[in-house]
Amino acid sequence: MAAGSTPHFQNQMGLPAIEVGAREFMCIGALPPFDHPHIFIDMGADTETVCPYCSTLYRFNAKLKPNEAIPAQAAWAEKAA
Repeated sequence: MAAGSTPHFQNQMGLPAIEVGAREFMCIGALPPFDHPHIFIDMGADTETVCPYCSTLYRFNAKLKPNEAIPAQAAWAEKAA
């Protein structure tokens, strides 16, 4: 992934909510190969949103960097081939 790309988050742990540092991001559901279609989510001015595929509640946390999450394991980065 190129620097500055859209952050990706996953919910392999099955948590009801994840805090993220970005208002625009991709949700991938569980970890590959069990992921759902990678969906772009834009919270706009809202501070919470729900993924329509996996029903994860994402909460914006301004204290986090755009690619950070609580829990940290929810931040996902594609491995180079």
